Amino acid sequence: MKEILVHYSSYNYWANQQLLKVLLKLTDEQQDRELGGSLSSLRKTVYHLWREESLWHQRLQLVEKATDPTNDFSGSFATACEHWVRQSLQLQEWVQKATPVKLNHTIAYTQKKSEHHKIAVHQVIMHACNHAAFYRGQLVYMLQQLGVSKIPDTDYNRFKPKK
Repeated sequence: MKEILVHYSSYNYWANQQLLKVLLKLTDEQQDRELGGSLSSLRKTVYHLWREESLWHQRLQLVEKATDPTNDFSGSFATACEHWVRQSLQLQEWVQKATPVKLNHTIAYTQKKSEHHKIAVHQVIMHACNHAAFYRGQLVYMLQQLGVSKIPDTDYNRFKPKK
């Protein structure tokens, strides 16, 4: 199981890096244009991706009260994108270092409104990576709506893991 999780978290990091190259070339107007979709703009979608990966990473580290890194963030869109991709790298590194026992552990966490949940660590990794794939698809759709023609192919079959 560990090999699959390392591979999948590595793919997640790689795919996010591919989109970062395009996102960093956008104007302020393009970053904030309301385009529909779940979160309506590229900026809101990137912030969501960064926030969710960060919250899950904190939970994996057994942080009692995970905090949203976007709450007080006042930096540029480029900086937010870099934080998001760095967060993906941190998730990948966490998985690489995790022991099989840790990957089979169950964590407890609390969401908004004091909703208490339990989930296996390996399911957290799969969820975080699947969640990111869904929103990367939304980013691609938004980029297409903006007329961006050179969008990298982030399909899983394009990923070539480092040996």
